[in-house]
Amino acid sequence: MDIFGGALGKNELALVFDVGSSSVGAALFLLEDNGSPKIIYSVRERITLEKKLSFERFLDLTLKSLEIAASQVCSAGFGAPKKTFCVLASPWYESQTRSIILKKDTPFVFTSKLANSLVKKEIELFEEECKKKYADEGKGKIVPIELKNMQILLNGYVAPEPLDQKVTELEMTIFVSMMSEEVLEKMKGSVGRHIHAKNMKFSSFAMASFAVARDVFVHQDNFILIDIGGEVTDASMIKKDVLRSSTSFPKGRNFFIRGVAGILDCSLDEAITDITLYKNGHIEDTALKKIEPVINKLRSEWLSSFQEALVSLSNDISIPATIFLTVDQPLSDFFTETIKSEQFNQYTLTESKFKIVYLGSQALHGIALFADNVARDSFLIIEAIYINRFLHSK
Repeated sequence: MDIFGGALGKNELALVFDVGSSSVGAALFLLEDNGSPKIIYSVRERITLEKKLSFERFLDLTLKSLEIAASQVCSAGFGAPKKTFCVLASPWYESQTRSIILKKDTPFVFTSKLANSLVKKEIELFEEECKKKYADEGKGKIVPIELKNMQILLNGYVAPEPLDQKVTELEMTIFVSMMSEEVLEKMKGSVGRHIHAKNMKFSSFAMASFAVARDVFVHQDNFILIDIGGEVTDASMIKKDVLRSSTSFPKGRNFFIRGVAGILDCSLDEAITDITLYKNGHIEDTALKKIEPVINKLRSEWLSSFQEALVSLSNDISIPATIFLTVDQPLSDFFTETIKSEQFNQYTLTESKFKIVYLGSQALHGIALFADNVARDSFLIIEAIYINRFLHSK
């Protein structure tokens, strides 16, 4: 992994898969010179929801949805993509922001070779930390999939062009992601049955959403990212344009569905219907009296986990008041109001009440282009923008 990376050709057809914990999406798009990718086809395939969650079964269902999405892309008839990417949400990867500090009494030259050697050591340390967890969970070998240089300080100052500078003090902040090699190969296999994607590149949605939020909302250099998936909620804190820390907790959209189904003794489909009617204000009074206390109980449990996540992110420093939220569009208002109702952290650890910006298609309007009749899928839009901008900036 070379921290200074390489470049893509321009005006090429690219393909991105969005692998979450409730669905798998795919988009074909053109890498454009002007920084705005043109999405010409998109599809999303739900991952079958089951009452009891088993990782092995969950992986099988996810791979099945990934293969269906790949099959639909193949059948769409747009030709073979030049580049293929797979952007992962939790729980498919592990990531960490790491700081590398090097100080010497005599000046030394910062070179690409020095940077890569320091980064290599840091990746190995993170890999060792992850190995035990993966071994305990029976997930086998892990491999690095993503490395991003977020900031380089030379003698205490930000250095946009650090190479060949003579310094006595170096600090690098890098973001590293790892995943199970077995899962990676299985995902490649699901795609490869329909699309030739020998060099498919994997990365994290945390990095993609961070980069897009930072670039689109340039007046914000301190913020929190919240990504609410089917099974997991991810939270990341950004300070001075650097992704400083991330955490997650195993309560996402499906936590509410399973909770309603379990407490009211109904099927998952009935729970989804009742939650949708409740959320939209269309539920009958009798049903409302049953479901409202259940929703309030589950909301309180989710908020408790959310509060714990914020505390773990803060590490005794103030929490930014601006939150960028990614979640399935039908649930954006529900979770926005839920987060706003959080009373503790936004009054004790932030300078003001939470300001929540939903990173949906409206907030991202005009940053990506679309062919006729292409669905505006906010996750795929974020990922296409990220791939187009990041790789074209090299």
